[in-house]
Amino acid sequence: MRFLPVFLDLQTGPILLVGAGELVRAKLRLLLAAGARIRWYATDGNRDTSGLDAEGVARIVHESGDPLVADLSGVIAVLCAGAGELGHAMAARTKAAGFPVNVMDELAHSTFIFPAIVDRGDVVVAIGTGGSAPVLARRVREKIESVLPARIGDLAGFIGRWRKPISGGLPEMALRRRFWERVVDGPIGALVLAGRGEEAEQAIKDITDPVAFAGVPSSRAPEGHVSLVGAGPGDPDLLTIKALRALQDADVVFYDELVSPEILDRIRRDASRVPVGRRVGKPGIGQDAVNALLVEAAKAGQRAVRLKGGDCFVFGRGGEEISALREAGVAYSVIPGITAGLGAAAQFEVPLTYRHEALRITFLTAHKAGDAAAVDWGTLTDDKMTVVVYMGMTAASAIRAGLLAAGRSPRTPVGVFARVTRPDARAAVGVLEDLPALVARIESGPAILIIGDVVAHSAPWRASQINHLASELLVAAE
Repeated sequence: MRFLPVFLDLQTGPILLVGAGELVRAKLRLLLAAGARIRWYATDGNRDTSGLDAEGVARIVHESGDPLVADLSGVIAVLCAGAGELGHAMAARTKAAGFPVNVMDELAHSTFIFPAIVDRGDVVVAIGTGGSAPVLARRVREKIESVLPARIGDLAGFIGRWRKPISGGLPEMALRRRFWERVVDGPIGALVLAGRGEEAEQAIKDITDPVAFAGVPSSRAPEGHVSLVGAGPGDPDLLTIKALRALQDADVVFYDELVSPEILDRIRRDASRVPVGRRVGKPGIGQDAVNALLVEAAKAGQRAVRLKGGDCFVFGRGGEEISALREAGVAYSVIPGITAGLGAAAQFEVPLTYRHEALRITFLTAHKAGDAAAVDWGTLTDDKMTVVVYMGMTAASAIRAGLLAAGRSPRTPVGVFARVTRPDARAAVGVLEDLPALVARIESGPAILIIGDVVAHSAPWRASQINHLASELLVAAE
């Protein structure tokens, strides 16, 4: 993120506007709609304000002379639109004076940019693309416009009017947040959004016990809750809506090492973040310590999220954590995620089952050679079974040896799929006897191993066959 979204208070001073033509008039319309006071240098001498809001026009001061020697005292920002070379010179002067400046469509001369804006009164959404793709920003704005209620700004104003009166009866921040969540998500918020403001005002006046309204009996501390949330294999767009809601509602998030930074960015900004995971071969705090942290957070009245890569119940120790929470009498819920095996199959087009070819799937984990040695490979030799191995990179040689010794064909197709669904995902495909060499081609994990005839239907396998055929044709041509 290069540009930090900042909302400028236009009541603190005037905007200095330099320019001419339709470009400057577009900026005038935007600034007047936001209530700005404007000092305008019309560089072509045309000060026509027809078509602009008549009330807003009264806030325009028409300046004359050279803007390069204009008095900048009190000005909160300088804008140039349709000003040509004068805009560049004005930007240099403004930067030297320490004022924010925007030259329309001239990123190199600007210290801030204008986002695409969704305006709902007190609710304003700004969408930016770093100045590189304004058309894309407008498309995003259109999508947001389509889902935001028309009166959501009225709801923001309603809450703003009542925040101070309500805060006195809710001494703890967590209680205040829960109170307003119930307002926003409940009947009072629905009344405001339906345009029935007077009824909403009366409904909030009728709340005699704000603590009880927030869902907490007055005589007790707020009850905590733990959500076990599957973060999926890495792509933040694969989070479920329920998972996103849990991350936004959380007071504290305990997350695994494998959870991607893009997913961590979906957590509410003021929530505490506690890393509790570990990578293979590296020390961690231990499962008992994680369990204790979850129980402690809930007992303190917090809404805690245990955020896990993949799915909570697929090699994620979710069952152990639920047992600890149940024993401690802590309320909990489970929000599933896409497990890495399914993420790999989807991204690289590996059909884990295939009619007449693959009728069964087995998921197993093999951190190290010792884990592989403990597997009964004799149960995995059916050529109509797809075997999906989690955390199997370091045990690749032992996995190959176990399957070959049990009778699985050395020509069985296999795939090593690393960092699945992430931008740096990689795949290496081949046959079982070459499994360690395929793992060596992958720079780093985490990785999923898929073993079975279905790998021959995958996109990487098809690409490798095309490359092989092209190589043979090239050799033949020579």
